[in-house]
Amino acid sequence: MVVATGFFDGVHLGHRRVISALVEAARSRGEESLVVTFWPHPRNVLQKDARDLRLLSSSSEKRKMLEGLGVDRVEVVEFTKEFSALTAEEYLREYVKGRFGGTAILLGYDNRIGGDGRSPEEIGTIAEGLGLEVIRTGVVSGESGTAVSSSKIRSALERGDVEAASAMLGYDYPLLGVVVAGKRLGRAIGFPTANMELYEPLKLVPGNGAYLVRVHTLGQTFHGMCNIGVRPTVGDGNARTVETHIFSFDEDIYGLDIGIEFLSKIRDEIRFPDLESLKARLVLDREECLSRLG
Repeated sequence: MVVATGFFDGVHLGHRRVISALVEAARSRGEESLVVTFWPHPRNVLQKDARDLRLLSSSSEKRKMLEGLGVDRVEVVEFTKEFSALTAEEYLREYVKGRFGGTAILLGYDNRIGGDGRSPEEIGTIAEGLGLEVIRTGVVSGESGTAVSSSKIRSALERGDVEAASAMLGYDYPLLGVVVAGKRLGRAIGFPTANMELYEPLKLVPGNGAYLVRVHTLGQTFHGMCNIGVRPTVGDGNARTVETHIFSFDEDIYGLDIGIEFLSKIRDEIRFPDLESLKARLVLDREECLSRLG
């Protein structure tokens, strides 16, 4: 069993390089590939800025992506304070070798294992001492030339730069949820919207503004424009919402699944003086979206 271990939030391009090397190494050895990941996120358990942490992928999304990359097995270990206290050597011996029968471990350039703060080089030495073959991967850089990381992708999404996030992820950032009832103000001005409630409450929602999105619902794929924000035009103190107007669509999908993927940002959130001004801007937003779609 060839093992890779980590949280792999978002399964971004850096992770995909690790996974590709994992699958290739396992196949060349005639063994299975295994990803050992964790839930919940360590910061949620150790309370390190946990209130501000939002995730790039739910546990189910992560499993689906890893399996789609050819991984034979995905094991999710519950992350607890007791688990976090294991040293690198204890984790490698008790979990990678003992529990999962690992014969080799794949280490990324910044792979950290155990609560004793060992460097990737030290972890590799410990693994070899336990009889594990060590397979190493290098840095994966984005278009800016800097290393790809989950934290950089979160920052890009928070400022609304979904195109930069997509470039680091290797796919368009998605949200998945259920359509819930809203105030129906969009329908009143000719722009009905699907109001989304996320299935994973800890999933990161991009910064406020209007976006061109790809929409999946009713087993079909559409395009639309999504507004994220507090709807300042229709009152103060509104809760933050994710509302999507689907182009050329007039079906009742309340209570049904909806998935959206962010393609580009159209504009920041704006407070308009009245609903007519809002409607006029939505017409322009739709024209801009259709123009970008070609």
